[in-house]
Amino acid sequence: MTSAWLQLAPATVEHVIEQHLTNRGERTEMKRNIVIATVAAAAIVGGGTATAVAFSGDSAAPSAPSASAASSASSAPRSSVSVPDDDVNEDAREAKAASVSAPQAAAAALKATPGTVTGVDLDEDRPGLVWEVDVLGKDNKWHEVTLDAGTAKVLNQRVEHEDDDDHGVAHARAELKGITVDATRAAERASASHGTVTSVDLDDDHRSSATWEVETVTKDGKEHKLHVDPNSAKVTVAPRDADDDDNGGRDD
Repeated sequence: MTSAWLQLAPATVEHVIEQHLTNRGERTEMKRNIVIATVAAAAIVGGGTATAVAFSGDSAAPSAPSASAASSASSAPRSSVSVPDDDVNEDAREAKAASVSAPQAAAAALKATPGTVTGVDLDEDRPGLVWEVDVLGKDNKWHEVTLDAGTAKVLNQRVEHEDDDDHGVAHARAELKGITVDATRAAERASASHGTVTSVDLDDDHRSSATWEVETVTKDGKEHKLHVDPNSAKVTVAPRDADDDDNGGRDD
């Protein structure tokens, strides 16, 4: 009786393993493990020695981040200013927390990367509250300069690659040609009557010629979107669009 059971043991083990692994959809691995189990069972029949067969998982556990990667992340420069993550009155809270203005951020970026500023944006990012400044460099490359919103210290610089027709260097040069009001002047004009500037961008998406699009926020938390003429520096309220209808706090 015992001999008959031992003769059937390999098939029984094979059946159990196949059922277990088929349920997990792992037929390829099943074949390898069946061979192991069959050999083990045969060893039991031949030598009468009890043998344990271990089945390991098919997927290795994800490895922990290397020490060098963790060190690099922890040593990345951070802003001296942080703002709690909250979508309510976000621009107003960021504007209040930043001690560096948009014109000051633009000047600091140009000191680090000579060229022409085409965009300035106040943003709560991974390093904390920062100014992100886009500069069309004298080297004819796009540069993004990240600055501490509390000290104007440069936290990061990188070269961007935007060579398509709408955002390429040649297109930007054409937009800037003949402009007498730069990003700094546009920010100063907008802030004189509409509060703290949180964003400046040279925009020509919906018009025949480029204009400075400036976003500001007043102390009461009210947001404004403005256009500043790149030649006369005249400030006008930007037309309302669909995006603004979904942004209840914006007055434009």
